[in-house]
Amino acid sequence: MFTKLDEKKEGWLWIIIFPLLLFLISYYGFESSYVRLKSMEKAPDFMFSSVYAYRVIPNYLSVHVTEAFTALVNALPPFVRSFLLKNGSLFYHSIFLINAAFFILSSWVLDRILKLEPADLLSGPTVRRLIHLICIFFLVIVQYVPTNCDSIAVFFYLWGLFFSLKYFKTQKSQDLIAIALIIFVSTLVRETACLNIAFFAAIAVDVQWLKKGNYHIIKELLLLVIAFIVPYAGLRMIIPQQASFFEGIYLFKNFTSPYNLAGMLFGVISIYFGYRMADQMGKIVIKKYLFFSLPYLIMVALVGLFWETRLFIPLILTGIIIASYQFKKYRPQ
Repeated sequence: MFTKLDEKKEGWLWIIIFPLLLFLISYYGFESSYVRLKSMEKAPDFMFSSVYAYRVIPNYLSVHVTEAFTALVNALPPFVRSFLLKNGSLFYHSIFLINAAFFILSSWVLDRILKLEPADLLSGPTVRRLIHLICIFFLVIVQYVPTNCDSIAVFFYLWGLFFSLKYFKTQKSQDLIAIALIIFVSTLVRETACLNIAFFAAIAVDVQWLKKGNYHIIKELLLLVIAFIVPYAGLRMIIPQQASFFEGIYLFKNFTSPYNLAGMLFGVISIYFGYRMADQMGKIVIKKYLFFSLPYLIMVALVGLFWETRLFIPLILTGIIIASYQFKKYRPQ
């Protein structure tokens, strides 16, 4: 049996070191054929136009981390720069550093979530580590579409899930405020911040309560919706209007391209994996979550590409997390 010290040492191994090695392999062990990020010298112009222009936090980090990393490399012996340039541009290495940092933070938050109220299946550390590593593998495998925003968005999303589950258990107002702040900030990263609202609604909304006239949950949801709408609308008023809301309509391509159909199948099966793991209560929560996520799913079908399986990652992780959480009852009285 593990002692507290042993478990802490194991935590470093499975939460930080091993995931980081997997992430390193995904960026430097093989090269993406989808996005030519590896050869770009600086943040490309498309990051500051179209829908990407509204992702201000990733764009800011991409520019300034690249500048700082370039200055650091230039101050080191020349052979260091030569070695780095053989494996990608300094911009690419900077994107890796940003994504790796938030990837490790995501791994840490995920571990905390799995320890909150684990289902019977996760009562021991061994199975919990396996579930954690399954989530890590999902995060790593979608890196064939490297971006400057996904790792950051996943971290904030998981952080929002953590406080949502805490609020579900304790009903402390500071946890609700934390969720609202996370949604506000993460909207400056990516629009997937809205899925935190879907998750909160899935675990908190009870039709029986609403039938009895208990509408307290509506006020809480309204706070989260406002936390999303204010930065979302504000960005679109501040940023020049030549930046559009989406790049194109891909509905036909999504249901005709074999790659996109394969991506959709990957997403469906992966989400079903979490559903099959869940107990009866967990299955109900997953169904509610998918219902409240319909606006996101519709937008993915219309303006996203199913082959970019990274778009399904929040839903895949959520299914596994719900299956791993013991929902003994709905909101406390």
